[in-house]
Amino acid sequence: MTGLGCTREMQSSHAAAKIDIGFDDPNLIADAGLVPVMALAERVGLPGLVTDRVKITDAANSGGANAAAKVMSLLAGMVAGADSIADTDRLRYAAMDVAFEGVRAPSTVGTFLRSFTHGHVRQLHSVHRQVLAELAGVAPLLPGAEVLAFVDIDSTHRQVYGYGKQGAAVGRLKGTKTLHPLLATISTPIAAPVIAGIRLRKGKSADVRGAAAMVAEALATAHTAGCTGAIVVRGDSKFYTAEVAAAAARAGAYVSLTTGSNPSVDAAITTIDADAWTAIHYPNAFVDEDTGELISDAEVAEIPYTAFSSRPKKWHVPGRLIVRRVKRLNPACGSGQGELFDTWRHHAVFVTSPYQMLQAETQHRGHAIVEQLIADAKNSALAHLPSAAFAANAAWATAWAIAHNLTRATGALASGFHTRATTATIRAHLINIPARLARRARRLTLHLPDRWPWADAFQQLHARTQPQPNEDQQRQLNDQPIAVRWIRAQAPSGRAWAVGTARTRTCTSSTSPRCRPRAATGSRSAARPRPAPRRSGSAAGLQSSARSPRTR
Repeated sequence: MTGLGCTREMQSSHAAAKIDIGFDDPNLIADAGLVPVMALAERVGLPGLVTDRVKITDAANSGGANAAAKVMSLLAGMVAGADSIADTDRLRYAAMDVAFEGVRAPSTVGTFLRSFTHGHVRQLHSVHRQVLAELAGVAPLLPGAEVLAFVDIDSTHRQVYGYGKQGAAVGRLKGTKTLHPLLATISTPIAAPVIAGIRLRKGKSADVRGAAAMVAEALATAHTAGCTGAIVVRGDSKFYTAEVAAAAARAGAYVSLTTGSNPSVDAAITTIDADAWTAIHYPNAFVDEDTGELISDAEVAEIPYTAFSSRPKKWHVPGRLIVRRVKRLNPACGSGQGELFDTWRHHAVFVTSPYQMLQAETQHRGHAIVEQLIADAKNSALAHLPSAAFAANAAWATAWAIAHNLTRATGALASGFHTRATTATIRAHLINIPARLARRARRLTLHLPDRWPWADAFQQLHARTQPQPNEDQQRQLNDQPIAVRWIRAQAPSGRAWAVGTARTRTCTSSTSPRCRPRAATGSRSAARPRPAPRRSGSAAGLQSSARSPRTR
């Protein structure tokens, strides 16, 4: 703050003349949010799906062994913010081996990724699609999908370096070697997008290559994820093809595709009547006080249109063109001279949905949300494609998609704010939380920072990722008297779903009697000495420590 010529700013405390540092506390973890996240992963059966579907045999150095453990380690690192294989080493320090078992070293994860072939990547795609469907069943990932959902398709270029990178080439970005991922997302008007599918392609691949197959797969995934209402496939002019429209039609979906400029579209635009244009809200728009009409530099109109009429009749798609026109301003014109007549730039969208013109036009502009997701990806694990092997990078991209959806489900279970927050915000608020791990009465306790601003959201996330009893256990529990039912509900119930979830309790306040440590408050007195780090762990993957029977 400033005032009266003085400036105050954040500074070091004057209470300590000197600050010493020491990396000597064996009971600390920096990513306490991985406990409920990995619990959620096990709850939806992710390790079992990897074991059942990803079969890598005859790989050098047994790289394909224990695939579930390696995939879970990779996903945990990505959720915590790893954007390279070496960054997964953040899972192997201090008390992490007490909270988690089966953590693999970065070298092991790298060998595993290099064992992939194209077929193995497709197997991992299958896991990704099923996990998304399971996540949608336990978390409000896609609210409103029973009414309307959007499938957006787009591509991006990821710059790579080195002459040994398989598939890298100079494509659309002149002078830059890239790989060219194609991805599809699912969203609703009130939900942030999740990844429905991703394909890694060579740098020189055309934008539309594989788009029709991607749309078909994404729509199938959307149906299994609970999108039972109308589905609109949105894309820009790169994906305005008869094959993409046909793939959407076969799945019962509508399309909303930018057409670009071509003779057929230009001829259709010229037939629009002058009084058919409707003003829309746009920068500098205002309402005329005398007439009450909206005065805007942008207007829209629609006209019936049959797309791809130059192709054989089976490819014809009836629909309509929604055209937005924007005034073309001449910056070179002097301020003292007015325009003789208005000139316009036209942007056409081919639409097959039954929604009203203004609603359909607004929906199409919402396609820009996929660009926000791509920016989010470049700020996380997709910042790099770390291997020289193309299939390894394809597997890395698919693992990022799974990690992204896990992070989105984590935010949806935590709070309304985190439901639409970026993954970077979710990591900062709910994942990268420092904690001290203490052991008492056969329980593990995570002592989290006091006055953490998002403590309520984290506690709600922790509660919602607790293991649920199966139908038989629930039926037996309901048959008991209320007092007995409560006691048994608090009792240990076997193995936890995931990483420490059913075996840890969280404390965020030092004033709470339950969270207050014993007389000696040092971290070493709050937890027993740790055994030597475990380097192998269970083949089931990253999971709860068997040494602590319950967490709360």
